[in-house]
Amino acid sequence: MTSDRDPRPHRQAAWGFYAQKKTAVAPVIKLSLVRMLFVVLLVTSIRDASAHPQCLDFEPPFKPQFHLEFCRDYEKFGCCDQDTDNSIAERYWNIMDYYDMQGHELCGEFVKNILCQECSPYAAHLYDAEDPYTPVRNLPGLCFNYCSEFHVKCQSVVRHLTNDKRLQESCQKDRSKFCNLVNLPDQDYCYPNVLQSSMLNLNLGKVAKDPKGCLQLCLTEVANGLRNPVLMVHSGDGTHRMFVAEQLGFVWVYLRDGSRLEEPFLDITQEVLTTPWLGDERGFLGMAFHPRYRSNGRFFIYYSIMIKNQLEKVRISEMRVSANDMNKADPSSERVILEIDEPAANHNGGQLLFGQDGYMYIFTGDGGKAGDPFGLFGNSQNKSALLGKVLRIDVDGGSSDGKPYRIPADNPFVADPSARAEVYAYGVRNTWRCSVDRGDPVTRRGRGRIFCGDVGQNRYEEVDIIVKGGNYGWRAKEGFECFDAKLCHNSSLGDIPPIFTYGHHVGKSVTGGYVYRGCESPNLNGLYIFGDFMTGRLMALEEDKMGAWSEKSVCMGNTKTCSFPGLINHHHKFIISFAEDEVGELYFMATSYPTTLSPFGTIYKFMDPSRRAPPGKCKQKSFPVKVKGKTVPFVTRECKFLLHHTQ
Repeated sequence: MTSDRDPRPHRQAAWGFYAQKKTAVAPVIKLSLVRMLFVVLLVTSIRDASAHPQCLDFEPPFKPQFHLEFCRDYEKFGCCDQDTDNSIAERYWNIMDYYDMQGHELCGEFVKNILCQECSPYAAHLYDAEDPYTPVRNLPGLCFNYCSEFHVKCQSVVRHLTNDKRLQESCQKDRSKFCNLVNLPDQDYCYPNVLQSSMLNLNLGKVAKDPKGCLQLCLTEVANGLRNPVLMVHSGDGTHRMFVAEQLGFVWVYLRDGSRLEEPFLDITQEVLTTPWLGDERGFLGMAFHPRYRSNGRFFIYYSIMIKNQLEKVRISEMRVSANDMNKADPSSERVILEIDEPAANHNGGQLLFGQDGYMYIFTGDGGKAGDPFGLFGNSQNKSALLGKVLRIDVDGGSSDGKPYRIPADNPFVADPSARAEVYAYGVRNTWRCSVDRGDPVTRRGRGRIFCGDVGQNRYEEVDIIVKGGNYGWRAKEGFECFDAKLCHNSSLGDIPPIFTYGHHVGKSVTGGYVYRGCESPNLNGLYIFGDFMTGRLMALEEDKMGAWSEKSVCMGNTKTCSFPGLINHHHKFIISFAEDEVGELYFMATSYPTTLSPFGTIYKFMDPSRRAPPGKCKQKSFPVKVKGKTVPFVTRECKFLLHHTQ
């Protein structure tokens, strides 16, 4: 995290002033307005025609897990699972039991098509269900000509399809009135036109893009009122609790229903060094649960401390959960694992995580100030220093020299007398948020990779994949470019380039994220989603088959795209951290004013409005949580946003 910037102004309409021009130029104005109106109408029609499909339960469509036997036209992509398909089929046969063979031949296809529109990926459009606060149609929107043909051949069927008296009466008295009632104003969406529009169906199920190619996603607000929430982690114990840490030293427990325990899991505010200064990087910075937390109750924390009002350090400690309350840490259990002197107030690192190998990884900053000015070539390139590094230790035992941890035998520099044995990788500036890739849920490709966002100096921000023994270039390089010419041209540098960089015209402080491996939004699988603290920009990287990464811009969907209940399409500007829950769904934390005392921190969950997993596929059993104190129910503070985009 770095210094503050003014929030980005929202976009505003820009053509209202034309109406205030003098009458002397009225003919010109009139022509301009006509042209402008034509453009607006054209853009609106294109936008509406490409708006997102939706189901009657106000959620995106999905690919059914099993074959549909009745509404087969929507087997590839729609809104019905096998159970719904069976119930529609049952309703169909109940209706057709009233008719003889001739009636079946004349009306069977009409009845089937009408009933199966509930399975259409455009069901919400067909039934006017896009707004969850207005009544849903009894019959789907039928194009006038199709309706007329249906009315001529099968007028008597309507009473079996709907109980709506108005529709039944108009059906008996006036075919034109009846078909106007069931028609839709937007002819692109009435049935069967909806099947024939190549524009509508071309990208069905894919992540929607705006005119500039930006991936449109939506958000759900899951927590608010937090003071600089720097992290959210799960304990991996099957309870699906989330632990949210505030920079000043509180850790809160959030239950699966969204409520928060009234009393904190951990309060070390008296120990943590932090200030109310805008953008201060010191404080409670990291937390990780032991892979066997469910059985051993161990977790680890990373925070800033002050020694005798003079020396600043970062401290990594082990703690244990209370023996009497699973939602409380034992305050007397702290055991210091490692302390590192900090020569400046910034670049404190702060990430703790456990790799697939069971070892704990510690990510430190370069010591602060600018340009890593410590020693001949800086802390980051000095393997005898612990700053500017990725450290790897074994916390399941002590060493012969009295350290409360062991050095893994395969650490890359254990045989180098000029290096600290804890060093796993070096040459980082200030890695702000790192994560372990769970791997593809089917192929396991990518499993165990460690991604980091490394905050730049003056020109570039970067994303790295950390490997054993890797040198990531700082201070010799910033991104792909030379920073220190003398070090940069050293033939022994052997640095590993980032997988992605961006310049300071895009953002000025990267916040590392996660590779999405969740269940609910299958289109996002494999995307590394991250952001920028200073600009509030969300970004994504996609890997090709050759292992190369390319950017996919991420933006908030427009109001049609994010029209499902509970979804929003905006967020606070300052993106502090990203998170992953126990099943791999992705979140991020942001605030509108980044100080430790400002209660504006909000946690958002990502959601792809284009496609969801089939109902029931993502259900997870959870172990019970014994709550001894009171809980605070979640109350949303965000509301629908009327602008089409936030960036």
